[in-house]
Amino acid sequence: MSRAITFSEYGAPEVLQLSEVTPPEPGPGQVRIRVRAASVNPLDMKIRSGLMAGTVPAHFPVIPGLDAAGVVDSAGEGAAVAVGDEVLGATVGGSYGEHALLDGAVAKPEGLSWEVAASLVTVGRTALRVLGQLGVQPGQTLLVHGAAGSVGFLAVQLAAARGITVVGTVGEYDIERVTAFGATAVRYGDGWAERVKAAAPGGVDFVLDASGAGVLADSVGLTGDPGKVITIADLSAAQHGVRFSAGTADQGGQLLPELVQPAAAGKLAVPIWRTYPLTEAARAHADLEAHRNHGKAVLLP
Repeated sequence: MSRAITFSEYGAPEVLQLSEVTPPEPGPGQVRIRVRAASVNPLDMKIRSGLMAGTVPAHFPVIPGLDAAGVVDSAGEGAAVAVGDEVLGATVGGSYGEHALLDGAVAKPEGLSWEVAASLVTVGRTALRVLGQLGVQPGQTLLVHGAAGSVGFLAVQLAAARGITVVGTVGEYDIERVTAFGATAVRYGDGWAERVKAAAPGGVDFVLDASGAGVLADSVGLTGDPGKVITIADLSAAQHGVRFSAGTADQGGQLLPELVQPAAAGKLAVPIWRTYPLTEAARAHADLEAHRNHGKAVLLP
């Protein structure tokens, strides 16, 4: 048997319980890992609370979690990695446990910490996905709302590395950090649009909203075209003619190498705010729901 965090009803963080489960068996192309680190993502909390029940219905009991890094202890037929390899990837059936299944696992470079390896997957692929969907090109200007958040911060770095001019809205305490990684940071809150105009006198070509803070109407006003605005966080997107980008997987994990190598080389920063033992998963959820974090939260089974 193996230990995992499960929930059998929707609700507050307290529905998360430590349980004994049967370790999963890998299918073709999959591997089972002994989990060394599992990332906590906002989607985990939305699923647990029932907010996503209409689109991601739960089949109880549920093991939460989207991403993990660990050591392969069983490999299915045709798997690209072998028993004993250190890997990371998207999980099938949850990551909050001592064991997890990975689809499209990729090798973890020796210089990459377990915490960062587990934290790269969903947020990094989301950042890459939305940049691709926007089609922003070198020399153009991108506004990122929530530039200090997990997805926003990676989008800032990835865009700046491509020669894109980046303006990011952040809290006062994050201005210096975001500026250091390639963006012109401006304070969010009342008057943010005027501050963006001052920071980008040539105008804004595209907007990525990773904050969900009610900024879509003014973002459309800045670009003059709702087709140039995309959100991953504001469910009112359709009311503004804005695209809502959703999805957690890239087929086969093709985008992961584009993230792993720069991270291992120190060219892509993923701030880790706090680690928790597996038994404190409920506390991790409560902390993130209260917006106490400034970076990624990671479970260490």
